[in-house]
Amino acid sequence: MKVEAKKLEVQTSTEPKTGADLLIDLLKKEGVETLFGYPGGAVLPIYDAIYRAQGTIEHILFRHEQGMIHAAEGYARVTGKPGVVIATSGPGATNLVTGITDAMMDSLPLVIFTGQVARSVIGTDAFQEADVMAITTPITKHNYQVQSIEDLPRIVKEAFHIASTGRPGPVLVDVPKDISAGFLTAEPEEASIDLPGYQPTTKPNPLQIKKLADSISKAIKPVILSGAGVLHGKASAELTSLAEKHQIPVVTTLLGLGTFPADHSLSLGMGGMHGTYAANMAIYECDLLINFGARFDDRLTGNLKHFAPFAKVAHIDIDPAEIGKNVPTSLPIVSDTKEALTELLGQDIESPNSAQWLEKLSQNKQEYPLWYKHDPNGMCPQWVIEAVHKVTNGDAIVATDVGQHQMWAAQYYTFKEPHRWITSGGLGTMGFGFPAAIGAQIAEPDSTVVAIVGDGGFQMTLQELSIVYERNLPVKIIIVNNGALGMVRQWQELLHGNRISESILHTQPNFVKLAESYSIRGYQVNNQEELITILPEVFAHNGPVLVDARVLQQEKVFPMIAPGKGIHEMIGVKP
Repeated sequence: MKVEAKKLEVQTSTEPKTGADLLIDLLKKEGVETLFGYPGGAVLPIYDAIYRAQGTIEHILFRHEQGMIHAAEGYARVTGKPGVVIATSGPGATNLVTGITDAMMDSLPLVIFTGQVARSVIGTDAFQEADVMAITTPITKHNYQVQSIEDLPRIVKEAFHIASTGRPGPVLVDVPKDISAGFLTAEPEEASIDLPGYQPTTKPNPLQIKKLADSISKAIKPVILSGAGVLHGKASAELTSLAEKHQIPVVTTLLGLGTFPADHSLSLGMGGMHGTYAANMAIYECDLLINFGARFDDRLTGNLKHFAPFAKVAHIDIDPAEIGKNVPTSLPIVSDTKEALTELLGQDIESPNSAQWLEKLSQNKQEYPLWYKHDPNGMCPQWVIEAVHKVTNGDAIVATDVGQHQMWAAQYYTFKEPHRWITSGGLGTMGFGFPAAIGAQIAEPDSTVVAIVGDGGFQMTLQELSIVYERNLPVKIIIVNNGALGMVRQWQELLHGNRISESILHTQPNFVKLAESYSIRGYQVNNQEELITILPEVFAHNGPVLVDARVLQQEKVFPMIAPGKGIHEMIGVKP
C-alpha cells in the first residue's frame, strides 16, 4: 500500500518543535486517545511534549509498568484498536516484557514506545541502558529503534499498520533520548507505507472455499471450532449464520468465548483441558473439523495422537504459519475469517445429513453437564461465578487472572456476545486480570466491567487500586479467595501424589481494609446468603468495589484432561 507524500501538520507555536512534539502529533494523527504510561529519565522529553499537548491525548499514570501494559491489552481486546504504551529505558522497558509476550501469544495489537539512552552512548552500559531490541525481537511482531527524527513519521505509521493488520500483535518503537529531545529543522513530510515483505493475505482462495463447501455437504459429523481469529475478524455474525444455515454444532476455544452465543442450541461450550464433555467428544468423534481462527494449542488439543483422529481438518487462519503447525490439515485456507465466512455463505452448499449426530451431541449435553456439589461448610467458587452472572444478566465485560477462577469463569459465566471476555490464554499471566479490567473500563466507560481474580494473582498488580480510585472507575473486583495458588494445588493433589509444596498462601492482607485504604468500598463474604445480599449493592454503586469471596479451598476444576492424555480421556465428568 502506497500513500502520496504530503506536508505533515505540526503544532503551531513560536517554540521550536522537538522529536517528542512530532511523536505526539503523529499519535494524534493515528487517532490515539489514550496513553498508558510511566515516566522516567529517558522519556522526559516525551512527557514534556505530553504536557504541552494537554487536553488532546489522555495519559493515564499507572503504578507499575506491568499493570499499564496489561491495561493496554484489555483496552485493545474490547476495542480492536492498538493499546499505546510509553515506558522509560532499562527497567521501565524490561518491566513490559511479560505484557509484550502475553500480547504476542494472544494476538493483541499494541504499540509500545520505550525510551533509550542517547545514540552516542548506546552500547556503553550507560545508566538505565538495556538492549531492548535484542530482548524484544522474539516477543514482538516487529520492533524499531529510531535513528533520526526524519524517520519518525514512517516508523510510527508502519508500527500502527503492522500492529493492527493481518494477525494483530505488539510492535515496539525504541526512541533514543537525543531523538526525542532533538529539534526539527524542517517540517517533515508524511510517510507512505511501502512494505513489500509484509502483505497479509485477507481473501481466501476460491478453489479452497469450494473444496470446503463440498466437504461440508458430504459430512455426517461436522463441527466448527471458533477461536480468537473470529473476534479479530469481527466475524461472529457470519459464523453464527453459517452454523444455523447448515446446522453445524460449534465448539469455542478459551479465547474464542463469545464468538458464538453460549446459550444457542448448537453451542457445545468450550473445548480443551477444562472443556465440556460434549465439546471434547464432538472433536474426538467428528468427521469434519472446521477451525476458524484457532491455533490448535496444547491446552486445546491434549495428546495430538487422539485429537480429531477421524476428521478431515479444515483450518482457516490469517497467519499461514499456524496452519499445519500442530495438527495435520487437509484444507488449508489463508484468509481473514470474515472474508472466508462471507465466501462460504455465498456458496450453494447442500446441508449435511447430520440429524443423528446432532441428536447424539444433544444427549451428551444433557447427560454430562458441568457440575459441582454445594457444601454446607463453605461457599463453592462455581456458585460465586453463577451469582455474578445472574446479577449482571450475563452482559458484563469479564477480565480474569489465570488459574482455577479463570476456568470457572470460562465455564459458568456464559457469554452471549463477542468482546466481553478478557483473559490471558497463551502465556497464562498472573496479575493480568485486574489491570486488564481497568483498560476495558477506560475503553468502555458505560459498560459493567468485572475483574474476577484469585487471591494470588491479585496481589501481583493490586497497586493499580490507585487508578480506579483516582478516576472513579466502576470496576467490580471479585476475589475468588481460596487461600491458595489454586491450580498449582490442584495439580499437586491430582498429579504429584498430594505433595502440597508452596502453594498455600498462609498469610494474605485484609483485602477489605486494603480497599478502604484506597477509599474504595470493600466487602468480605463467607457464605451464599451474604453474597446474595451484597451483590445488588455492589453493582448498583457507581464507583469501584472490592468483594473478598471466601470459598472452599479444596474445590477442583472439572472436567479435566491430564497432561499427555487425549481429548476424550477426561476425568471428573460426573460427580
